[in-house]
Amino acid sequence: MTQQVPPSEEIRYKTANEFTNDIKRHKEIDFTHDFYLKEKNMSEQKNTSNKNVLNTAGLETATFAGGCFWGVEELVRKLKGVIETEVGYSGGDLVNPKYESVKLGTTGHAEAIQVQFDPKVVSYEDLLAYFFRLHDPTQVNGQGNDHGTQYRSVIFFHTSQQKVSAEKIKAKVDLSGKWKKPVVTQIVEYKNFYKAEDYHQDYLKKNPNGYTCHFLRD
Repeated sequence: MTQQVPPSEEIRYKTANEFTNDIKRHKEIDFTHDFYLKEKNMSEQKNTSNKNVLNTAGLETATFAGGCFWGVEELVRKLKGVIETEVGYSGGDLVNPKYESVKLGTTGHAEAIQVQFDPKVVSYEDLLAYFFRLHDPTQVNGQGNDHGTQYRSVIFFHTSQQKVSAEKIKAKVDLSGKWKKPVVTQIVEYKNFYKAEDYHQDYLKKNPNGYTCHFLRD
């Protein structure tokens, strides 16, 4: 069962710099969306007979969220052992949500990333340790300049073993002393993942100068 997201205990007003970053990100989305709509019909007509088919034998799936999915995917896809990544919406009740709804923060969904990885190359625990390095797990309902429940930190476990591993790594990070505040990352049973619009996939790979608030910490 999905845990309820605790409301913030204090009112926080955005700075001028945060508003500027919000505007920058939304302008990027609007521009990319318009381009996507123009190209959509052409892309759907392309011959897909030579498209590579992912062999999932021996692979495992991980799903987590830590703020804007553009930056999370850009860092995770580069990790050795990661075979495929997709960004989407997870954890809410609205069926087949679209970005226009999720961005309002009322659907219960988080901007998430779903990862196919080879456990012989990178373990689930190592993947989670990397996840905790690329975002601030102490920030409630937000990441960087992005605020709202859709940007919360959460791990969606697929199996009981993943749950055990997630709790173990979260506790390790919490006790590491690297953060002054408690880790608030939720650990919730996986129930859904809806792939985001095509223009969100590999966004920073296609737009290297695009918005991101993610980086790797030592």
